[in-house]
Amino acid sequence: MSNLYPHLLSPGRIGSMELKNRIAVTAMGVSLSEDDGTVGEQLIAYHEEQAKGGVALIISGVAGVAWPVGAVATGQTAISDDKFIPGLKIMTDRVHALGAKIAVQLHHGGFVAGYSAARWGHPLWGPAVPPPYKGDFMNYFLPEEMGGVGGVAAPELKLLEQADIDLAVQQFGEGARRAKEAGFDGIEIHAGHGYLLSSFTSPVTNTRTDGYGGSRENRLRLTLEVIAAIRKAVGPDYPVWIKLDSREVGKVGGITIEDAVANAKMVEAAGVDAITVTAYHDTGVGKLHSESNIPHLDNFNLPATADIRAAVSIPVIGSGRVEVDTGDRAIGKGEVDFIAMGRKLLADPALPNKLLAGEPETVRPCIYCYTCVSAIYLGQPSRCAVNPSFSFEFKGEPPQAGSAPKHIAVIGGGPGGMESARRLAALGHKVTLIEKSDRLGGTLRFASLAYEPNERLLNWLRREVKEANIDVRLSTLATPDLLRSLNVDEVIVATGAIRGMPSIPGNDQDHVFSGDDMRSMMLGESSDDLKRKTGLFTRIATKVGAATGATSNLALVRKATHTWMPLGDQIVIIGGELVGLELAEFLAERGRKISVIDEAPRLGKGLLLVRRMRLLSELAEHGLGLHAGVSDIVIGKDAVTFNDASGAAQSIPADHVIVARGAEGDLSLAEALTAAGFTVHSVGDAGGVSYIEGAMRGASEAVRTIASPTAA
Repeated sequence: MSNLYPHLLSPGRIGSMELKNRIAVTAMGVSLSEDDGTVGEQLIAYHEEQAKGGVALIISGVAGVAWPVGAVATGQTAISDDKFIPGLKIMTDRVHALGAKIAVQLHHGGFVAGYSAARWGHPLWGPAVPPPYKGDFMNYFLPEEMGGVGGVAAPELKLLEQADIDLAVQQFGEGARRAKEAGFDGIEIHAGHGYLLSSFTSPVTNTRTDGYGGSRENRLRLTLEVIAAIRKAVGPDYPVWIKLDSREVGKVGGITIEDAVANAKMVEAAGVDAITVTAYHDTGVGKLHSESNIPHLDNFNLPATADIRAAVSIPVIGSGRVEVDTGDRAIGKGEVDFIAMGRKLLADPALPNKLLAGEPETVRPCIYCYTCVSAIYLGQPSRCAVNPSFSFEFKGEPPQAGSAPKHIAVIGGGPGGMESARRLAALGHKVTLIEKSDRLGGTLRFASLAYEPNERLLNWLRREVKEANIDVRLSTLATPDLLRSLNVDEVIVATGAIRGMPSIPGNDQDHVFSGDDMRSMMLGESSDDLKRKTGLFTRIATKVGAATGATSNLALVRKATHTWMPLGDQIVIIGGELVGLELAEFLAERGRKISVIDEAPRLGKGLLLVRRMRLLSELAEHGLGLHAGVSDIVIGKDAVTFNDASGAAQSIPADHVIVARGAEGDLSLAEALTAAGFTVHSVGDAGGVSYIEGAMRGASEAVRTIASPTAA
């Protein structure tokens, strides 16, 4: 065993359950069960992959104790009837066969069960009439996404009477019995995230005046009764723990860390074996969806976890974008006992085994793009931008080449090309990777500058290619003659999109940069035209430098622009999709005053919903002008004019204008090679702009097609 992470990789215990390390799969609703609530091959294979990867404990998420009442998403697991036990038993047996323990999370959606209300007309269960819903959450959905949003305008509320409370307690107890009969090693009670138990705990949603409202003890009474019912159903030695909110971010009068510490002591006294620490938020505020249980900030929940750990004597499970080294140190300091990972283990379920082998650099990194979560919000099964195998584990891996390897030429060294090449090489095929520039990365190099987590993926892909048996040819143009000389069997074209300049009046002026100009500038690759444009500004900077004492050209530009980039202080970006917005963030962080304009009715296409909500909110908070639904854009000498969404004429001063749109797929090379007689597969942006997820998924699909015994 590696000694790099001695605490994270050490054995642990929750109640009577022995665990081989301190890494758990946090309970996630991934919408991979069957439509009727049963567990099928898709969810089983997903958990099997995690078990193969070396995780000690899998917590299978949101199993509905009252399903379909209380259901929060499509494809949710049900444990509300004995008929569900056989499928659950198959899953636990197959996970156990691979050396992992598996628990189930018992769940009732309560007020959050909009899916149940929308599909079956069930009322939402809760303690009292909640505060009116308000906020900007729905403003971030693109028009084409609205069809996938579940919910009804005014769902019926069921304010629980004593008989309803008794039924809910009974349902949790019966769910626990089924869990034990199905072979689960333990149970996590979901008492967070605004679901039924959490809604009773929170002073914001629980304004009752009977024995289930008012004091903290009364508000926690339902949860304590559920614990007692579960303990009665499974016995004193069966591992049972609970997931608690450490606070409710953005909710005035909501759960605080002081409340959470007191609640933790009470559930410990009630007999739980551990506590999973989470957080919740005001769901009406878009940005907060990435500032509680699935945070964008590193280690967001660890301080609260440490506070709770100091107050109890039972193990505490922490989570929330915790890097492995941080998690190891936190366990070593006694601030947490286990680290539950979600997104990291979706990106690479083999993370534990790679850490055990002392090879953390081989872990495929999560880029925190929220593809996994956003899919659920839109009524789809969860998926991952960097791991296209996630949620498709049931398909199995393509066959190895064996004694009949093919020679595959991969043209284009961006993410689609590198992913294709490394996958083919791992199957035993001969691979020649051809890239016309002098280095690998493609547009991912630019994306890495604009958004740091992308750099982790870039470095991982480059390392994977370097370590594989791949013939990499840089500064090489792929031609039919070259491919014939290599005697290739098939070709993958992953050359990316073309980025022309849209026909905007004034786009031919020297202070107007295209997206390709910006890529070249940021990557240090200057065309003659870009050198001319930036040279004009450098001459202006010289005059500034003369008065400030700057001597070198680089110092002149820095002195004039606050950073190395030869751009003025006021910049208008035309194009409000992923590239334009990440570029706006990058430049705003470097002292520029940025405005973003786009003719689309809403900004943020290309960003998945949860990250879109955060980025747009932060850009607005930092004073960026964000203008969607504009028309009649004209680029002038020192300003950009347009009509805003209301039709009013606007003019924004602009030292420079960046046109961050106009990208489109380019199949010309693929078509030419097909005409020349080659078998060609197109991957990534060559077939239409699809960003990192499209590149990685397209690579996986192309490799599966090539490796299939039935492939041509």
